[in-house]
This record gives sequence, C-alpha cells and structure tokens, in this order.
Amino acid sequence: MKLKIKTVVFLLCTVCWMSSCQKEEVATQAPPPPEVNIYMTKAEEVPIYQTYVGQVYGAKDIAIRARVEGFLKGVHFQEGSIVTEGTLLYTIDQQPFEAQVAAQRGLVAEANTRLTKAKNDLNRYRPLAAKNAVSKSDLDAAEAQYEAAQGALDAANANLRAVEIQKGYTKIYSPISGIIGKTKAKVGDFVGRDANTIILNTVSNTDHILVEFFLSETQYLIVARRFLSETGAEKQNPEKKSREIELILADDSIYKHKGKLTFIDRMVDPMTGAILVQASFPNPEGLLRPGQFAKVKIQIDTAEEGILLPQRAVTELQGMNRVFVVDEKNTVQERKVELGPKVDNLWLIREGVKPGERIIFEGLQKVADGVVVKPVETKFKRIKQGQ
Repeated sequence: MKLKIKTVVFLLCTVCWMSSCQKEEVATQAPPPPEVNIYMTKAEEVPIYQTYVGQVYGAKDIAIRARVEGFLKGVHFQEGSIVTEGTLLYTIDQQPFEAQVAAQRGLVAEANTRLTKAKNDLNRYRPLAAKNAVSKSDLDAAEAQYEAAQGALDAANANLRAVEIQKGYTKIYSPISGIIGKTKAKVGDFVGRDANTIILNTVSNTDHILVEFFLSETQYLIVARRFLSETGAEKQNPEKKSREIELILADDSIYKHKGKLTFIDRMVDPMTGAILVQASFPNPEGLLRPGQFAKVKIQIDTAEEGILLPQRAVTELQGMNRVFVVDEKNTVQERKVELGPKVDNLWLIREGVKPGERIIFEGLQKVADGVVVKPVETKFKRIKQGQ
C-alpha cells in the first residue's frame, strides 16, 4: 500500500515538473513579427496645383436704372426668370412727358407757320427787288427773317425729338438676354431722382461666367510666368492649347467644364500687395450664378520625378516629419522627410524617400525604429479632390 502511494506521488510530481517546463519554454518563445501594410514608392510626373478663392460673376452684369423721373406704373417680368434682349421690363407714368411732347409739337407748328410767312415774304421781295421796286435792305431783311424762321423750326424739331426721347425712357427694356433678379422697386415707387438713383434690377448673361480672385505678388509671378509661356507656345504652335484650369464648387465637387485665364490686372495693389486675376468658364447648363464663391485650381508647376505617399504614412514628432521604411531584411527604419504640397489624399515627398522603397502606411502604432515586421503590400486608393 505504501508502495502504491509513493508511486502516485512520484507520478504527480513528474507531471507538475513537465508542465512547468513546458510553460517556461512557451514563455521564452519570441512573439511573431507584427503585420503592417506597406506602400511601394515609384517616381512619376506629378502636376502641382494651387487653389485660390474667387467669386463668380456673369459674363455681363447689367444694372437696370430709370433714366427719367416718375412713378413706376408697371413691372412686366417674372423675377428670377430668363429674359431676352428687348423685353419690356418696367414702365414709368408717361402723362408728364406726353404733355411736354404735345406742348413741343405746338411750338413746332408755330415755327412752321413763321417759316411759311417768311418764305412767302421773301418770294414777294425778290421780283420786286429785281425791278428796284423795294430797296436792297428790305430784301436782306426778308432773307434774314426767312433764315431765322428756318433756324427756329430746326430748334423746335430738335426739342421735340428730345422730349420724345425722354418719353421713350418711360419704357425700360432689357439690354441683353440673361437672368433677371429680384426687383428693387415696386409699382407706385418714385424712381429716377438724382438723390435716389435706385438700381431697379440687374440682368446677368451667364452663358459664360467669370471668376475673379486675387494673388499675392509671389503667387502672381508663378502664375504669370506659366500663363505667358503657354500663351507664347500657343502662338508658335496653334495646335497646342494653353493649360485649362478647374473650378471647385462650395460642396467640394469639381465643375465639369474647364476654364482659362482671361485677364490679369495692370497693377499690384500697393495697399494689399495683391493683384486681380480673372478666369472664364462655360456655363451651358446654367448651374453657376453670380455671387457664388468657388476655388480656382491652377497648375503652377510639375515635379518630373515626384514621389507620392499616403498622407497617413507621414507622422510628425516635435516638428519633424517622418516615415517608417521597411528594408530588405524587413527591419523598420525611421526616416526624416521633407514634404511638398498635398496632392489629393497624398503627400508629395521632396526629400527622404527613393523610388522602389517600402513605406508603412497602416499599423504605425505597432512599429518603432529597428523592429522586425511582416510587410503586406496593399493597394492604396487615391481619392481625387472633388470625388
């Protein structure tokens, strides 16, 4: 019996000893290297863009004003609608002008009567003067009376045309085809007074729209050099078109029609150090309206052998930008990089990374300089601005 108990105790001790040895062996085994996603770098031609905030204007924004004083009698359009050139927009009370026209017509008739009398007197004096029946001075006086009556009639007709023109201004027509806005005056308002020169409305032609924005002096030099060089190249080679520019709308979508720079102001404002630049864009669908704000995206340079990295592959520590590179032994190397501008959801790397290197862009919290990792090459999705 004692022998059996000793045997059981011995077996239990042996099992416990073997178990503890296995635990020590497991504890001493190294953990597997962490798995990280890597991005393989490559050299490519990278266009570099700059965006500028601008405001949209119509190709023509024509203010509608009353050219004569009077009470507004009629509004003949629907606000916010499309009007064609020559459409009647407003009418002003014509009665005062009709009275002026009638009075001036009376003066014309009076001048015409005086001219007829002077002409008849002259026709009577001429044969009598030929026979010396009247003096030469009487003939001269008759001719002077005729010429004065002719001049008075011409003046009366000119005054009649002037008051008829004033009467015509009581009907206000659209000078261009375009979109008309909300009226600033209602029926019954007194308009056209010098002290209250109210703008009745504005008509905008939006077949094309203009976007105006400002550049600093440094930015102007960059854009102007490219603009002038491309314009010169286009003149030498008509088939080579100048580079088109893009418009980014308020919702960050990219406007589907491309535009061109059309105007650079003559001088830099010495107060602000900025210069006005204008770009033109087609607007066939009428999507864009005057007053909108948008960003103009212009290519200012090209990196011939640029390297792009996902933005999340770059981390900042104490003002230093860094990436983690995986070498041929799968060892992580921390490396300082110099960043260029952002390109979509990527960084343009100016210095610190070469083509063909493996850069960690996911799993950065698992790594440090000198750590061995298990790299997994993963395709990175580039998301272009406006998508």
